Amino acid sequence: MGNLCSSFFFAFLKGGITIKPQIQLPKIDLGGLSPAQILSAGYLIVIFFGTVLLMLPFATVDGQGLDLIDALFTATSATCVTGLVVVTTGTTFTVFGQLVIMLLIQIGGLGIMTMSTAFALIMGRKITLRQRLIIQEDLNQLGISGLLRLIQYILAFTFTIEGLGALLFFIRLARKYPLKKAIFYSIFHSVSAFNNAGFDLFGNSLESFVGDPLIILTAIILIVLGGLGFTVLVELFDKRKLHSLHAKMVIVTTVILLLVGFIVIFALEYSNSNTMANLSLGEKIMASFFLSVTPRTAGFNTVPTGALRESTLFFIMILMFIGASPGSTGGGIKTTTIGTIVFTLWTTVRGKKDVEIFKRRLDEGIIFKSLTILMLSLLLVLVVTLILSVTEESSLVEILFETVSAFGTVGLSTGITPTLSKIGRMLIIITMFTGRVGPLTLAVAMSESKKKPQFHYPKEKIMVG
Repeated sequence: MGNLCSSFFFAFLKGGITIKPQIQLPKIDLGGLSPAQILSAGYLIVIFFGTVLLMLPFATVDGQGLDLIDALFTATSATCVTGLVVVTTGTTFTVFGQLVIMLLIQIGGLGIMTMSTAFALIMGRKITLRQRLIIQEDLNQLGISGLLRLIQYILAFTFTIEGLGALLFFIRLARKYPLKKAIFYSIFHSVSAFNNAGFDLFGNSLESFVGDPLIILTAIILIVLGGLGFTVLVELFDKRKLHSLHAKMVIVTTVILLLVGFIVIFALEYSNSNTMANLSLGEKIMASFFLSVTPRTAGFNTVPTGALRESTLFFIMILMFIGASPGSTGGGIKTTTIGTIVFTLWTTVRGKKDVEIFKRRLDEGIIFKSLTILMLSLLLVLVVTLILSVTEESSLVEILFETVSAFGTVGLSTGITPTLSKIGRMLIIITMFTGRVGPLTLAVAMSESKKKPQFHYPKEKIMVG
């Protein structure tokens, strides 16, 4: 399976596979919309169709389909690769419903423009400059140069990695389930893990596999690779080493977060009788490291999240808020954003003017953008948490954890998701959507475009601190 996927998509990558279109697709004039607005609308359209499909009678086992709110919640959670669920995926949905969810995960994880551009390339259509600008927004790239080649790499990497992941899952699941079910489960969970979605068909996430190295390590590798960002993967594949400042920051920040997360969680949960106390040392190490990886927006769990100590939950909130890296399948404010802010603070404390990282000086625009993303994200989380604390009956810690999980498109929950009121579910839907599209992108999409000012006001200092 892995070799077949690899051969096909790397042949596509090199331009060896093309398909001549036999039909002409209608053209839609989007000239009046900004790239951010088109991108936001694209995700909304996918969520809309996903909602409709999940409301069909044959999408659920009971033959009635989901009601509007639950279908919208599930479609949003899948498209935004979050993993929060109001119904159990494995027992509520038919194979059709589960396929819809898997497709939404794949579209949401790769990005709307990646999927649409791939379709256009296969159909032999040209990609316009405006479309490239939208792709740049969707993939969070610095420029439009090499975007089409990047998308070809993304498709090749994605389906090759997911194919290999499914193969490794199948080795274990084939011993537990009938052949067809083992194949489907392997593919579903590989797609879910690589796209950092966290949806599962087992009913208790990966808790049944807490001591299974093959399942756990495969999931960890898929989650980390999906969360690094395609730009970093391409750089590693093309050049076999890290050259750009972006890639260096991503790798260093990721390693630090994983190691610190493992140490802190291992120490906090080692003696917790509800989670790890009864596990062997090896299982405790695996469970702790997995719990350090999964808040990077994956959403799987091997120990009950609701049984974790409050100190652990608070620490995991920090990891979820930071999330994965730019241009990846994950959410959060991103590793480079927190890295930029930390280095800016360190520079200010030392009394220096230039923010220097790895013998490079950061552009001021990046610093302002990072601070804006941080403040918008904090504001969203605080406002949603405040409203939910009024509408819901859960504790403040549970509500805050749910909100941060939704914003970071993580999917971890203490168990309150199915008990949310209609207002609560709508707020979490909005939070998941904002977390996937990006708070800054959404803010730009909702604001009116203005021309650059032709003059600047005089500077004046104020007292701060």
